[in-house]
Amino acid sequence: MAEQTHVLFVEDDDVIREATQLALERDGFAVTAMPDGLSGLEAFRADRPDIALLDVMVPGLDGVSLCRRIRDESTVPVIMLSARADSIDVVLGLEAGADDYVTKPFDGAVLVARIRAVLRRFGHASGPDRAAEDASPGGSAVLTFGDLEVDTEGMEVRRSGQPVGLTPTEMRLLLEFSSAPGTVLSRDKLLERVWDYGWGGDTRVVDVHVQRLRTKIGQDRIETVRGFGYKLKA
Repeated sequence: MAEQTHVLFVEDDDVIREATQLALERDGFAVTAMPDGLSGLEAFRADRPDIALLDVMVPGLDGVSLCRRIRDESTVPVIMLSARADSIDVVLGLEAGADDYVTKPFDGAVLVARIRAVLRRFGHASGPDRAAEDASPGGSAVLTFGDLEVDTEGMEVRRSGQPVGLTPTEMRLLLEFSSAPGTVLSRDKLLERVWDYGWGGDTRVVDVHVQRLRTKIGQDRIETVRGFGYKLKA
């Protein structure tokens, strides 16, 4: 029998927490549900879940701060949950290191679909391996762009010879750019290929991740093409 995917769910609303936990468990997930950020951090450190679902507004340690603490220790995928589609909430969560976000109230089937999409991105068979194949023209495993080196087999990035720490989502984004340097990639195309959104999505996710990637590989490495998208400078 396949091992269950372990979900850490941090939500202070008792009704939402219990209903969502039951829904996820019916879909085959093992769920650890916590009512506040501090207990959520303790559970994360004790259990090392496969994915974390964090509500933004939880007591003790808010979801954004909890996301930062998790990201300091791990590259485990994180989805933020927010009762508001407010730009500040969304951007703060993504800038803290979240890979995606879902606004409340949410449909259980949609949440499960988003969880599975994130997990596919972090999996070896359908995630970076596919992008690495696309990013390795002529069988070359290391692509060089000025002082930036992208090892598409070892999944490592170096800038001026120094290793650059990327989350799996940032790595997938860079692989998409490096597979077609100089080619403009639209936000919708990046959502489809990196976030596995077959149903569209919020392009703010792309914009914030591009900004995070720029801070790590160089602000001028990825160019914004107004009205179209982004491209990696060849």
